[in-house]
Amino acid sequence: MKIVLVIDQFDDANNGTTISARRFATALQAHGNEVRVIATGKAADYKYAVRQMKFFPIMDHLITSQGMRLAVPNRHVFEKAAAWADVVHFMMPSPLAIMGLKHVERLGIPHTAAFHCQPENISYTLHLGHNRRFNDFIYDRFRDSFFNRFTHIHCPSNMIADQLRSHGYTAQLHVISNGISPAYFYGKRPKEDWMEHRFNVLMVGRYAGEKRQDLLIEACAKSAHASEIQLILAGKGPLEKKYRRMAEKLPNPIVMQFYTPERLLEILHMSDLYVHTSDAEIEAMSCMEAFACGLVPIIADSPRSATPQFALDERNLFPAGDADALAQKIDYWIEHPQDRILMEQRYAEYAKAYSLDASIRQAEAMFQEAIDEASHPLVHSEN
Repeated sequence: MKIVLVIDQFDDANNGTTISARRFATALQAHGNEVRVIATGKAADYKYAVRQMKFFPIMDHLITSQGMRLAVPNRHVFEKAAAWADVVHFMMPSPLAIMGLKHVERLGIPHTAAFHCQPENISYTLHLGHNRRFNDFIYDRFRDSFFNRFTHIHCPSNMIADQLRSHGYTAQLHVISNGISPAYFYGKRPKEDWMEHRFNVLMVGRYAGEKRQDLLIEACAKSAHASEIQLILAGKGPLEKKYRRMAEKLPNPIVMQFYTPERLLEILHMSDLYVHTSDAEIEAMSCMEAFACGLVPIIADSPRSATPQFALDERNLFPAGDADALAQKIDYWIEHPQDRILMEQRYAEYAKAYSLDASIRQAEAMFQEAIDEASHPLVHSEN
């Protein structure tokens, strides 16, 4: 198949959607497909380049601090891409995608969408994360301006598919994990000097309100083993200064840094425990990659997060927002190293059910359904 991915930012792997898109494109190509993208940045053989939107400084900082760029819609680019493609896959409901969808519809090109941008990703930035009416408003805007014009939507988890159904989304929902790359495998490597003789607790993610790294800092400070813990927050984001101030009370200096994928894999293989505190999460690839590497996770049991589905028993869950309960779970895994070793092996085996290869086969089937429908519209409309 000839597949075009529409995503505002593709070049810099500094947010979850872009990282998933890059991995998705590479894996589709490995399956024998041809893949091109419409995105900002320099033109390339694989890319139809569009200009980046410019905003006044405060808004620009708000967007880029989340690891995002937005693109200027360009009709000619979409016409050129549509003339080449068998199917166009839209990764998020941005202005670029909304305009592009109109042209793809007009040209009769098969098209599908993915639901990667959870309303809470927006509302937490505006300090409205717990405002249900505001989150419902965003779901409704996404639905009416974009998603209900598709017949097929990729949902990375059952949780988000249930949310879409409850908000009146009418497309066929394909629950397909983003998939764990084979690069993430069970393994241990000797700890570097800064990690040696400490219990290394890791979390990966943007420093943003819905991720709740503040809760992990609080829990590590309250731990009975606080003096033994080395806390590592891998990522970057708008709350970095706040979290550094909070972490001043920790016995050991916090490590906060954005790592390349290669370096992050090394950190995963040297760490002792993974914690996922997010209140809102569509799937949480970072948590999946961590347990594929053999790290036992402790996961916030939040109704707006899909990540609790990965808890193999109650020792892997804590009540969302409860720092005291999280501290107790961390202490349990510090005090029971043999249990942790056994659970590491269980998780590494469990991760095999979420292979990237299986996810790509499911995505290809979704694309083929969309192509078949466009080729035989009367048959599908009668069904």
